[in-house]
Amino acid sequence: MDYAVDIKQLTKVFKDKKAVDNVSFSIKRGEIVAILGPNGAGKSTTMLMMLGLLHPTNGESKLFNADAKEKKVRERIGVMLQEVSLIDGLKVKEILRLFRSYYPKPLSIDKLISLTGLSDEDLNKRTDKLSGGQKRRVGFALALAGDPDLLFFDEPTVGMDISARKVFWDTVKELADKGKTIIFSTHYLQEADDVAERIILFNKGKVVADGKPEELKANLLKQSVSFVADTLFSTDMFLQMPQVSDVYVQGGRTFIVTNDTDSILAKIFAKQLFVHDIAIEKGRLEEAFEQLTVEQREAM
Repeated sequence: MDYAVDIKQLTKVFKDKKAVDNVSFSIKRGEIVAILGPNGAGKSTTMLMMLGLLHPTNGESKLFNADAKEKKVRERIGVMLQEVSLIDGLKVKEILRLFRSYYPKPLSIDKLISLTGLSDEDLNKRTDKLSGGQKRRVGFALALAGDPDLLFFDEPTVGMDISARKVFWDTVKELADKGKTIIFSTHYLQEADDVAERIILFNKGKVVADGKPEELKANLLKQSVSFVADTLFSTDMFLQMPQVSDVYVQGGRTFIVTNDTDSILAKIFAKQLFVHDIAIEKGRLEEAFEQLTVEQREAM
């Protein structure tokens, strides 16, 4: 398998606290992966170890099957950490030129402007005069400067307004379409639901779930098909299905609680039931996130 990231039994202990606890996973090239979890779950520490910026207590991390500290690897990665720190006294266009000079095949200034939404006014500002949102855009441009194959974003849209967030995620999707591997963390769970192909959920330093957003929601949340019935029918036909956990009527609507909404729709059509106003509720990622973290707290 062609992996961009491969970590095995990664552990980090600070004094007497285990921040990351024996974590292992691999990320294929071209994947868009969200690393989620509450504050202190170990997300940022894991990212820093993946990048070679923090030495693990145990375990190993490989990027493109090599150490992240190797020059050939660093030339292929771009990073935007949660705290964007820029060199004071330089104009934005000057710092972009400086960072581009570190890479063998950098993106052009025009391409960086196009991808990140930086304006001419932004380019001519000194970094210490930038707003928080402007600093995020510059940080984004610096992460893209070397035309990387692998991108790390740690809470990338904090401080961005709605329009800037849209530009950011549209660009991320464009990069993904070109085969770039993208790893990001965010507290905005709807962003992860909309963008990520895969979610790795951390809690208490461990990975507690790993899968596609729809799989996590399907496996963890109560889903339902509801409708208004035009004629009476027996609910037994649904209750006898192994995918159904409950059937009830509320406010004139019949609700069928299931882990497979497609099978319920197929049954409705196969039996030619006279129903209308069919609705499907598959739950939200926020609910799955809350359920997983609560379950782990109760188990500890």
